[in-house]
Amino acid sequence: MVDHLANTEINSQRIAAVENCFGASGQPLALPGRVLLGEGILTKECRKKPKPRIFFLFNDILVYGSIIINKRKYNSQHIIPLEDVTLETLPDTLQMKNRWMIKTSKKSFVVSAASLTERKEWISHLEECIKHLLTKTGRQPCREHAAPWIPDKATDICMRCTHTKFSTLTRRHHCRKCGFVVCADCSRHRFLMPRLSPKPLRVCNLCYRQLLAEEKKEAEADQRRVEPIRSAIQGYEPSSGDDSDKSDDDKAEHWPADTEFYTSEVSWSSFHS
Repeated sequence: MVDHLANTEINSQRIAAVENCFGASGQPLALPGRVLLGEGILTKECRKKPKPRIFFLFNDILVYGSIIINKRKYNSQHIIPLEDVTLETLPDTLQMKNRWMIKTSKKSFVVSAASLTERKEWISHLEECIKHLLTKTGRQPCREHAAPWIPDKATDICMRCTHTKFSTLTRRHHCRKCGFVVCADCSRHRFLMPRLSPKPLRVCNLCYRQLLAEEKKEAEADQRRVEPIRSAIQGYEPSSGDDSDKSDDDKAEHWPADTEFYTSEVSWSSFHS
């Protein structure tokens, strides 16, 4: 069906209509071989509150945006390559039903459909497109995913120290590594995570220590790989300053593996350091 529609006039017209709805704020979507397979409104769990978003499923990308006038004007366009997507079905909550998570290496978020049937159809079509695309490109499914942000209203206190209470003057912050809602004192550090951003991002103190430990472990592994090469070189004498940047202060503790907030039965209060 996808191959049959790829170069048809009706497909070109449908994609052009989507481009027109996003206007100048959106990116061009028409590419050779790209097919628009379906569209629909899903509720996205945002930081402040759940909001309706328009979603468009293509054979290689998932596009979504904010609804200004339905079928006529959208903005805040986001484009997600399907080869970077992994899906996870989630249990219902009192506020949201028919939920699932869209996980990617740069951003993960929760959406819900109007009915169970609609959720099954969305997941089925998405999984079919992802499988076809990975088979075509020969790529492996994405293994690393960005943590979804816990909604602000999920907690009135810091999810790390469990002492600081949020108010108009005491702001909520989100750790970019674990997605927890934390206070300023518990998220004073920044850490460079190239997969998410070219700039250092805010992380909570617990994740900062964990990231430092992982960074040190990787550096030591690199050092072990280099040593045999150095020793094989005749007459090579390493500089006495090679280890001058290392100190006991650089040592980091090993932290237990993270527990998933959205799928765990553990109360979030158990997550604090």
